[in-house]
Amino acid sequence: MEFPWKRNLYVLWLGVFFCSTAYSMSIPFMSLFLAHDLGVTKNVALWSGFAFGITFLAGALISPYWGSLADKYGRKPMLLRSGFALCVVYILNSLVQTPLQLIAVRILSGLLAGYVPAAIALVATNTPEKRVGFSLGIMSTAGAAGGIIGPMIGGVVSKFLGYRESFLMAGAVVFISAMIALVFVREQNFDRTKERSHVLDDLKQAKANGPFMRYLGIVMIVTASVMVLEPLLSLYVLDLGAAASDASLSSGIIFSAVGVATVLAAPFWGKIGEKIGYQNTLLIGLLGGALGNMLQLFFHSLAGFGILRFIYGLFFAAVFPALNALIVKTTDPDFRGRAFSLNQSSSQLGNMAGPIAGGALAGYVPIPAVFVLNGVLLAGVAVYMFTSRGRFSKIKRTSVEPAKSLSDRG
Repeated sequence: MEFPWKRNLYVLWLGVFFCSTAYSMSIPFMSLFLAHDLGVTKNVALWSGFAFGITFLAGALISPYWGSLADKYGRKPMLLRSGFALCVVYILNSLVQTPLQLIAVRILSGLLAGYVPAAIALVATNTPEKRVGFSLGIMSTAGAAGGIIGPMIGGVVSKFLGYRESFLMAGAVVFISAMIALVFVREQNFDRTKERSHVLDDLKQAKANGPFMRYLGIVMIVTASVMVLEPLLSLYVLDLGAAASDASLSSGIIFSAVGVATVLAAPFWGKIGEKIGYQNTLLIGLLGGALGNMLQLFFHSLAGFGILRFIYGLFFAAVFPALNALIVKTTDPDFRGRAFSLNQSSSQLGNMAGPIAGGALAGYVPIPAVFVLNGVLLAGVAVYMFTSRGRFSKIKRTSVEPAKSLSDRG
């Protein structure tokens, strides 16, 4: 019987979609939750940035352990573990009474999470070789789609019911992801008798692949550039004149604007990448994202901010798909699952550094200045890539199709 890789692909797309929806309907409003429900009145941006970043630090530290267990026992058990654990964590989020309790729950979230990387690894290792790139591209759209729906739902729920209720609803949504994995996912051709890979050996093999390591560095920097703004957007919406009672709803709409732009731009960037190459596509996305951030200095209304974020999303939609495609092209098939695990570790480090840096910067410079600094960072990465094209172009060719769609959050 033919291996049902397409069924796994579509089923796990739904799982990642619900997991991303749960995240984006609650976590982006963390700063408002701290101020409104937990009584934080000073250094809200710093507290928010720390609450964001500590989760990803914990995840970066524990991910090699979960990766070794996945190698030994399979990716489906990791899907179940992380899915049901995240459901409990979201419920605990709704029960916290102090900022320190919130930090503790956020650490627990980082230690127990891992649904999305496990889903991507399962698809990557259970799909016919010639369809791996295509399948990873399809999977990447799930996070973007969840990023559209989640903020809108979270904005409405937090406005009319409350922030705690948005966490409870997120727990219910991620429970659906866990049940999808339990009932529908089939992992085949998994050998539990094989020797477990060692993290140090994986790092040595990755280190020997120069282009791959450079792309991992770009993944970390670009992810940090996205996350440096996330804890600040809700606060900036208040600065632009939104009423406190409408801040979560306005923030949700603006968060969704980037997701909508990403989904709309995906087919365009996929076709462009095939014609001009993914390195060139990545450069365009970086420069467009840089310009979109810098222009924020000149927009001081909610409508202008939303429109600018939408335009930013149209260009930045090119970045993560191009990076995924280039990672596929620079790694051998037998290393590709571990390559995407290392890619996830790079993303987590960026996810950790970004919010903390954003919260710290907001304490010393105006939020529009943070946008400008972020744009300068993206432009710097683009310049480095352009001036070092030789180091990035030494790509070991494989027969794998490049990814054609959007990237996910991690």
